[in-house]
Amino acid sequence: MARLGAWIDPQPSGIYIPVIDAWVDPSRPVARALVTHGHADHARGGHEQVWATAETLAIMGVRYGEQAGAHSLAYHERCQIGDVGVTFVPAGHVLGSAQILLEYAGERVVVSGDYKRRSDPTCARFEPVPCDIFITEATFGLPVFRHPATRDEMGRLLAALGAEPDRCVLVGAYALGKAQRVIAELRLLGHDAPIYIHGAMQRLCDLYREWGIDLGELRPALVASKEEMRGHIIIAPPSALNDRWSRRLPDPITAMASGWMRVRQRAVQRNVELPLVISDHADWDELTETLLEIAPKEVWVTHGREDAIVHWCMTRQIKARALDLVGYEDEDD
Repeated sequence: MARLGAWIDPQPSGIYIPVIDAWVDPSRPVARALVTHGHADHARGGHEQVWATAETLAIMGVRYGEQAGAHSLAYHERCQIGDVGVTFVPAGHVLGSAQILLEYAGERVVVSGDYKRRSDPTCARFEPVPCDIFITEATFGLPVFRHPATRDEMGRLLAALGAEPDRCVLVGAYALGKAQRVIAELRLLGHDAPIYIHGAMQRLCDLYREWGIDLGELRPALVASKEEMRGHIIIAPPSALNDRWSRRLPDPITAMASGWMRVRQRAVQRNVELPLVISDHADWDELTETLLEIAPKEVWVTHGREDAIVHWCMTRQIKARALDLVGYEDEDD
């Protein structure tokens, strides 16, 4: 009897499907790529053919130019590539992010990409998919990582702003997904004041708006005066928190929105005054609860803290293995 998932070949540069000569999230240009989402460690340019959601293809277009050989799939729309059925299902990570359900020879394999279980006003919510093999990330795959409620972290941000109105709050946030989520979450809490953004955020914020995500009034920080930005929130890439760009801001309270802000040393290293534990990845409880809910026959772990998740699975008689994929970064989450 063939080994379960024998038709899937995980390699360091991605998950290879030999029967259709296709790759999931390959780290180099290939003939056929199935892409889970638009972050640069999963979506590269230069593929001959790409299957992804329309939103992910739009993000790739902004970053790499229009994709030749693009195949757009809506959520739950099943397509056939050779003998393999392919369906994209919401992953809840960023706009357009998807899990990829692969069906072949009576087996169902789900490649989750990156995912989170919490609600997010900027993307479709994660949907659990029954399968034989679930390929999971493990970015925060340690019991120490338990993310607080997003609303509470956003409340801390607004409280800091209100407590020192002569200053501004500079929030470091990843340019794709995290920045737009922080803005949208602020709007949900009733913060309708203009939010100033770094120029690196502009194209992706515009794209989110094109897809119907309401971000309210955004202003470019580069052309605003120090007085104009006093008492306001500024969103910038994490790399801008301590560089020359930030020196023109009105006595900023430096914040950063990331699941890694749970680790105090990371906040200290970045000189972060207000660490905000806001993540676009599942935390330990969400990872393990997802595995219990889906109840796959096998769990494969792609990147992150693989050993802890594999050990957790083994103690519950769930067959598990770590995959040696390279090039998948923690980002600034």
